Amino acid sequence: MALKIDLEGKRALITGVSSGIGLGIAGVMAEAGCNIAGCALDEPESDGVKKFFNSVEQYNRDVYYQKLDLCDHTALQDWVTTTASQLNGIDIVISNAGRNIFKGATDCTTEDWNEAMNLDLAVHWKLAQATRPYLLKAGQPVIIAIASNHAYYTIPGCFPYNVAKAGVVALVQSLAIEWGPHIRTVGIAPGFIDTRASVLWFNSFPDPIAERTRTEAMHPVGRIGTPQEIGGLCAFLCSSFSNFISGTTLLVDGGRSALMQDS
Repeated sequence: MALKIDLEGKRALITGVSSGIGLGIAGVMAEAGCNIAGCALDEPESDGVKKFFNSVEQYNRDVYYQKLDLCDHTALQDWVTTTASQLNGIDIVISNAGRNIFKGATDCTTEDWNEAMNLDLAVHWKLAQATRPYLLKAGQPVIIAIASNHAYYTIPGCFPYNVAKAGVVALVQSLAIEWGPHIRTVGIAPGFIDTRASVLWFNSFPDPIAERTRTEAMHPVGRIGTPQEIGGLCAFLCSSFSNFISGTTLLVDGGRSALMQDS
């Protein structure tokens, strides 16, 4: 008999659902059986939010959306309260939203640092705090925090983003230790994923196609990843097959970290 990830009826809260990894996660989680509440900075009538609704509704799941600045912690708490009411509880939290705040250790300003520490680190903590009372009432609840490969290895000019993402790895450890055994907490550290941000990155080079080819060659799998692959890992980590996984952050980078780069 084939094994199947079954999250039928689970209630998932996902941040940053209007594009990229968050949008991919939402679609896969809906396919696995989840009803979903999402948020992003986009207006409800935007193309990105329409894609979010379509990705969930095609599987006949309940779906809710709210425009939200997660750095407004009062608004975040209000959204969690509303979401718990809409979904009649929360089983799964996937804290995905963030932004590439790429500077350098020399030219990074205090404002850049504070923005990164808030959006790319503190928001994960505040969301976990806000959802904890509902997760304690759920059966086998899971928190997934999206970190980055930059938490483990980085390149010049990616400060302070890499510092914040390293903090997410530590946050995952602390929540797993302090909130277990009832609540499992797991991190995912994606590498180069095919999103709108990656397209903009490639387009910043004189020859975008050549740069993409060069980047893909750095990966032993011969390509960059997809948002749906991160979504698939989320579904697995939220399933009963992963009940022994907690307190760790899984590096998902197509093998790039295994290959010593000589250029």
